[in-house]
Amino acid sequence: MSPSDSNMMVVREQTPSEALAIVPIQVFVPASQTITETDFEPTPMLQIEGTTETTPETPKQLQETTPTLPPAPNKIHPDAEDAAALLMMARTASYVPKTDPGVPSFSLGLTDSSQEGASTQETERVKSPESANLIEQLDDLVQKIASSAAKGKNKSPQIQRETGGESSAKFQTPGGLYQITDDMKQKCYIWGTRLKEDADGNTNEYEEMCTLIGQGEYILMRMHLVSLQAKSDIESHIVSAICLILNQKNEKRFQEQIYCLPPDIVSMALSDHPNGEFLSPKTKKEFRVEAYPSFIPFIDRKKLTSHPYIFAPVCHLGHWWLWLINTTKRKCHILDPLHKKAPSDERKKVNKFTGYVFSRLITYAGGEPLQKGENEKKIKASYVKISGQKTSYDCAIYVMKWMELIEPENIKKGKYEWDNWPQEEVDHYRVEYASRILFSEMNKERDRAIRESSAIRLSKPSSVLLSPFCQINSADIETA
Repeated sequence: MSPSDSNMMVVREQTPSEALAIVPIQVFVPASQTITETDFEPTPMLQIEGTTETTPETPKQLQETTPTLPPAPNKIHPDAEDAAALLMMARTASYVPKTDPGVPSFSLGLTDSSQEGASTQETERVKSPESANLIEQLDDLVQKIASSAAKGKNKSPQIQRETGGESSAKFQTPGGLYQITDDMKQKCYIWGTRLKEDADGNTNEYEEMCTLIGQGEYILMRMHLVSLQAKSDIESHIVSAICLILNQKNEKRFQEQIYCLPPDIVSMALSDHPNGEFLSPKTKKEFRVEAYPSFIPFIDRKKLTSHPYIFAPVCHLGHWWLWLINTTKRKCHILDPLHKKAPSDERKKVNKFTGYVFSRLITYAGGEPLQKGENEKKIKASYVKISGQKTSYDCAIYVMKWMELIEPENIKKGKYEWDNWPQEEVDHYRVEYASRILFSEMNKERDRAIRESSAIRLSKPSSVLLSPFCQINSADIETA
């Protein structure tokens, strides 16, 4: 065979009973380069798709003429590993270092039996006589792979085609597979807090957006998420959702030390006892936990009685503050983003009533009351001096972040050293909480949140529209 002839290797076609169906592989090596047996180590050269290591650029002719395999899944199934190994070997076996950066150092063509006689301009390049060594080595490797596969399997492996159902299943369980980027968080925020209005003026504020699966199903509607819009007072349901999510975090802080008590029962109790009266003006009855059965399932009784600290958010007349209860020492502190002491006598009454509610909740869960007898209605809580909100609408943001970050044991002499956040960071927490709730693994509709958030694009990009805190309507947003 002269150097100008094509070097063609035709591997014998195996019968259906054998492990692999080998296709002819045509290998071309430049005349100036040779490969010896000691230099040929195919294993280190194998390049797995998706890694960052690069290989020499494939010639344009190869990209245009290489036949494609049958449709393959995004992820190769175990049954296709041998076939994939053969393919990767064929792709990398003829690799040799470049000497001329302007000329590719190799060319590889894969053809089926009907194309054995076909020739192109690429195949007519000058070949090296020593390439026979490479062909023999490649043939040996092919035979070893085929023989090894035949011993371990009774039938030829096939690359399995991924069905639509399998693809959907992977997307529907995106934990660990889908990375939540800052861009996705902002799109989630826009999608979750955006109201749509139809021709009749009706909005979708009552659309169910999130179902957190914990002790029960906790449902949030769009109207609750809309409260995370800029300069808005945040709904109690958002604070409750963050409590449920924090309590499920796999961290020592929340699994052993701190329990975040969802504020629903306390909020309902304050609506029935608006000025802190122990006898409700509406029902003429005292507070009883059993009177609020729809919210009882969201209380973790075990953690409520076992954890040394309880963080309990309270909202009254649109303002949020945080109770910190030391269940071991039976002491209570109040962290208020706006006040360093009770601002009025009415607030003092409300504080006494909420202290009684907390004590009753702990007793209902099987623990000891904070105070015994009549003293249970005289529970006192000292205010902690701590820097807080700079606006009239961020109190809930501070309360939720404090639950996540405050170290109770560091509260000394009614003070807590705290480096307050700049306002732009506080504003950004609204984006964080929207995505944290909707992308939570506790959310049964998490896949929908990811899918619909990802589909959003800004149709009128500008410095204003790109801010996640601006008011955006359906005319400004398009979905792909």
